[in-house]
Amino acid sequence: MNRIIVGISGASGVIYGIRLLEILKETGITSHLIMTSSAEIAVAHETDWKVEDVKKMSDIWYPFDDIGAAPASGSFKNLGMIIAPCSMRTVGELANGITGNLLTRAADVALKEKRTLVVMARETPLHSVHLRNLTILANLGAVIAPPVPAFYARPNSIDDILNHTLGRILDCFDIETGGVSRWGEDVGKKRRPRK
Repeated sequence: MNRIIVGISGASGVIYGIRLLEILKETGITSHLIMTSSAEIAVAHETDWKVEDVKKMSDIWYPFDDIGAAPASGSFKNLGMIIAPCSMRTVGELANGITGNLLTRAADVALKEKRTLVVMARETPLHSVHLRNLTILANLGAVIAPPVPAFYARPNSIDDILNHTLGRILDCFDIETGGVSRWGEDVGKKRRPRK
């Protein structure tokens, strides 16, 4: 299956989810979008994008409350899911098995089916409940990947930061984007072959 479910929740950083949709289109991966109502508010506050235009960037999008949509079932084959960004509310619901909407249900399905679930948790500072919930998700098999910039790549723009971070996220699916500066290859100390 050449498709990935993209969840965008209401945390700050919706640009990660928007750029992810663009990258998936560029790499030929089919995107299935689920956006929370809080994410729609964040799109309006944090970007110049219109919510309808973000939805159109995906190959298929589902209403947030459509609990009967395809991603709600384990029989819906896919490579996995990325929640970019992932609010602490969503983290808490997932850690406690609360699946009251399509986003949390699709993520729960990814966990139970042992598919890759990447959670781009977006909050700082973190208190002990956040940490406990993230630990529960990690123990269930989720990849916890806060959007932390890699400055060794010497980014010149926000786009550079987005592309590198999302390239590393897509490494979890063995999808090459060309947007990652790799340590020991493109940057940093390069190893010389032994004689």
